[in-house]
Amino acid sequence: MGFELDRFSGEVDPDLKCNLCNKVLEDPLTTPCGHVFCAGCVLPWVVQQGSCPVKCRRMSAKELNHVLPLKSLILKLDIKCANRARGCGAVVKLQHLAEHAEACGYSAARCRHRGCAEVLNARDVEAHMREACAARPAGSCERGCGLALTHGERQAGSHCCLQALKAHGAALQAQLAGLEKELKKEALRAGKREKALLAQLSAAQLELQVTALRYQKKFTEYSARLDSLSRSLAASTPNKVNPHGGPPWPQHRPSCLLPAPRQPLALHPLSGAAKNPAAS
Repeated sequence: MGFELDRFSGEVDPDLKCNLCNKVLEDPLTTPCGHVFCAGCVLPWVVQQGSCPVKCRRMSAKELNHVLPLKSLILKLDIKCANRARGCGAVVKLQHLAEHAEACGYSAARCRHRGCAEVLNARDVEAHMREACAARPAGSCERGCGLALTHGERQAGSHCCLQALKAHGAALQAQLAGLEKELKKEALRAGKREKALLAQLSAAQLELQVTALRYQKKFTEYSARLDSLSRSLAASTPNKVNPHGGPPWPQHRPSCLLPAPRQPLALHPLSGAAKNPAAS
């Protein structure tokens, strides 16, 4: 969008101007053909027209490139504060303009008292609200209604309790209506969020059921396969031939039989000969 030429101190080099807005370049971008424009000027043009603004060639927005050296040069220019018409005479480097504008005491600001439409310099607002604003508080009505009075009402003696109470009641009703409207909007938003959450929960449950069925099917297939393999293995294992002519013996795994332990020998008390306890 560019910066106004009259905000800069002295003459501005023509090479620092945008060919679209004719202002000092703001965030300059260059085309493949070498033309330079403000980012805020050239991007919408290229998106809509699909060509360089000079109409020298077709191009897309992704072909635009930042010109960092040129941007650095522009940021070092001296520029006047945007609030110069309100009384600010500050001249700062363009790179510090945003910082100055945030703290500038000449920025436009409204009085915060209800009923006051004054727009002042930011540095003058507090003094105006404290000393000069006709809408500043001036105590309460002592004639029966007890409502707050403004400085202007007290000075003019224009306060009417009946009218003030009616106005106060109307303001409260308007405030209540606004709150009810906001409550309905919030309830509607909450209902939409609840429906969305229920839909997400239903989708998650359905996905979980589908996953469970898929795993159950796989488990059934694996169980059937294991049973089939077990039957095939049993059918392929031969039985032993009974040497006594009887039915064949089933194939068993070999086992190892250990002999029974022998009883210890005992000596006869008279002869001293060894005696087997089992024989006695």
